[in-house]
Amino acid sequence: MEVRAASSSGATLRKFCCEQSILSRPDGSASFTQGDTSVMAGVYGPVEVKVSKEIYDRATLEVVVHCKVGLSSVRERAQEQCVRETCEASLLSSLHPRSSFSVFLQVLHDAGSLSSCLLNAACMALMDAGLPMSFLFCGVTCAIDKEGQIITDPTTAQEKQSRALMTFAIDSVKRRVMMSSTKGSFSVHEYHQCIAVSQKASEKIFNFYRDSVRRRYSKTL
Repeated sequence: MEVRAASSSGATLRKFCCEQSILSRPDGSASFTQGDTSVMAGVYGPVEVKVSKEIYDRATLEVVVHCKVGLSSVRERAQEQCVRETCEASLLSSLHPRSSFSVFLQVLHDAGSLSSCLLNAACMALMDAGLPMSFLFCGVTCAIDKEGQIITDPTTAQEKQSRALMTFAIDSVKRRVMMSSTKGSFSVHEYHQCIAVSQKASEKIFNFYRDSVRRRYSKTL
């Protein structure tokens, strides 16, 4: 399923495409594409956890990001932390104490806004696994160009030409900012502008989630 949406700043979100249950071994899986950026996600759990990592009152969450080629770097470690913090805030991990969840994310192609695509793929995979969540979440990336214009869902070329890049994780209930990752120089006013644009753009993504799941289950019922 594909959707094109526009943000309040006049920029457009690239086409979305998602497919769930594409892998047989994980408990939940999904592929998510934004324009030419594509990520595959697999979720395992709840399973037994090593004693050294066991938490008595909630589940342990592991997130691993595999880059397309080569070994993982500091960038992948930072992306793992962003996804893990967002998933931990969404998952009802207290329902599965002393167990473990694992989220594996494979980058298939990076054509910009990779961090938000990783978040969206992780959310769809968690949904496919049927794990208890207090709310859904989505990722939105914004770039600020040299003229001060805000670009949502920027491409790689637009990211390179921007003076600031921000990714926000937005929850589906109150449209709150769950996590933010920033790079470059920007003012406090520009930061809040990007939050407002991301919150508006998140409505399009959550509508896409809803339509994608509805179409999937309408075919199976």
